[in-house]
Amino acid sequence: MTRGRADVNPKKRLVTWIVVLVICCGCFYAYTRNNGSSALEYGSKSLRKLGSSYWRGDEETADSSDKHLEDGDDGVIVKSFPVCDDRHSELIPCLDRNLIYQTRLKLDLSVMEHYERHCPLPERRYNCLIPPPPGYKTPIKWPKSRDEVWKANIPHTHLATEKSDQNWMVVKGDKIVFPGGGTHFHYGADKYIASMANMLKFPDNILNNEGNLRTVFDVGCGVASFGGYLLSSDIIAMSLAPNDVHQNQIQFALERGIPAYLGVLGTKRLPYPSRSFELAHCSRCRIDWLQRNGILLLELDRVLRPGGYFAYSSPEAYAQDEEDLRIWRAMSALVERMCWKIASKRNQTVIWVKPLTNDCYMQREPGSHPPMCKSDDDPDAVWDVPMEACITPYSSQIQRAQGSGLAPWPARLTTPPPRLADLGYSDEMFVKDTELWQRRVENYWNLLGPHIESDTVRNVMDMKANLGSFAAAVNDKDVWVMNVVPEDGPNTLKIVYDRGLIGTVHNWCESFSTYPRTYDLLHAWTVFSDIEKKECSIVDLLIEMDRILRPKGFIIVHDNRTVVELIKKYLGALHWESVATADSQSDSEQDEDDAVFIIQKKTWLTSESLKESE
Repeated sequence: MTRGRADVNPKKRLVTWIVVLVICCGCFYAYTRNNGSSALEYGSKSLRKLGSSYWRGDEETADSSDKHLEDGDDGVIVKSFPVCDDRHSELIPCLDRNLIYQTRLKLDLSVMEHYERHCPLPERRYNCLIPPPPGYKTPIKWPKSRDEVWKANIPHTHLATEKSDQNWMVVKGDKIVFPGGGTHFHYGADKYIASMANMLKFPDNILNNEGNLRTVFDVGCGVASFGGYLLSSDIIAMSLAPNDVHQNQIQFALERGIPAYLGVLGTKRLPYPSRSFELAHCSRCRIDWLQRNGILLLELDRVLRPGGYFAYSSPEAYAQDEEDLRIWRAMSALVERMCWKIASKRNQTVIWVKPLTNDCYMQREPGSHPPMCKSDDDPDAVWDVPMEACITPYSSQIQRAQGSGLAPWPARLTTPPPRLADLGYSDEMFVKDTELWQRRVENYWNLLGPHIESDTVRNVMDMKANLGSFAAAVNDKDVWVMNVVPEDGPNTLKIVYDRGLIGTVHNWCESFSTYPRTYDLLHAWTVFSDIEKKECSIVDLLIEMDRILRPKGFIIVHDNRTVVELIKKYLGALHWESVATADSQSDSEQDEDDAVFIIQKKTWLTSESLKESE
């Protein structure tokens, strides 16, 4: 006796189930393919729950992260990364006050330690993708962006109210407009700049002084209108401000397409080598230059070139009351002991000039303060190096030349600078490197050509700049380059500045000091190979690059093929897509295994951001 129906063929039933399963799989594949390749992608709610805490030490995040991995033939392939919730849309991991509160760091607020870099330990590093704010739009293109940005991209208008009488910025509809004003130049940065050139008797009231003044350091820069208006005079400024009560000022500067960096004059040296700038500028920058035996003013002295200027616009410069007069007298006495002279003084501004040689230093009375720095002090060592309240003397070469010996701009860009000898590089090596990167950049742009227009890229970062030849090769394009030099390699940043370019020192095992979504193009030449040698996480670096890259921005990876293949496994999880892959254009046999891999970041929103922006 049989039980049930005996007239159904088991083989037919199996075939039917297989057909149904194939149809379902086909539909699912079509759906995921269409959604994955769209120009606009969405982070799922489940990912956002994982991203509610960006600390890797969070138990829920650590347990859940395994759900986003699958085993491949040669290791783990990441299917997706968690997405941070919207309160982290402006996260700067190494300048995060929440980290200071949570780890209970004991910092001296009186010397601005809380505004310096304090990075999370690797086990507590964030591990989620930073979402754009609701309503985020593709940034306005340069040069129009100098004067206006989308309010949705940086939804902070408190500066417009707080500085309403100083013409910093004005809210107009869905945009924030920058009239070019500042605390001491209400009538426009252009007029203020021309006035400074007139004070120094430069030809035609143009501050670049026929190409002899090229690099500027603007400390306490506000929204960087001073630096923005210098660009039309072939002057490039490193605009610096901390992530303080005016915490979005650098974010506004970079959104405008103006070179800028988050930093502070605190306890550590600025991340720039000695003799980097022809002019330092402080317009009501609210810095106590007399504190700690004048250590902050001596740090400015370190980064100024021989014959460099310090332009100071502040009430103390024209002594309105007794306290201002006291400060002015004390500052005057300090800079006199530093051998600075007044080059010009008019209205609210005084401009001091630094000596060209060591002669004045040698003529000071024994025991004078501030003292000269010790002979074993390296004035170009800057990564995590404490400031010293001492005067940096010039080398014997500068003493003989009575100055830096640099060519005027733009010849400076391609002329071998004297400091090449400090690194053991010859003029021939410099020329060869410049020519090599001209060819490489031409190859890059041929690959990028179908995907970009003349105004697509503005803010560029060279993540391993070496001598700055990549930046030199893109100088004919309407871009500026942040040249980054590794903290543990040859100190080539001095050559970058001697070429009339700007940059900083950094360790890519840590997060960079910038807001999310601030660069249009990242150039990573052997950066991933270097990270592997340091035994740091390539995944952490990929997530960091995603943080600082604008939606629709590009990454050029120039590295060995093993690295390129590894990065390809993470494209989908990062919402990136491959643009082009090609062989490396190189004259070196060591680079025969290298490839060029170009990536574009897609625009994506979380489901909650999409809901709020509709």
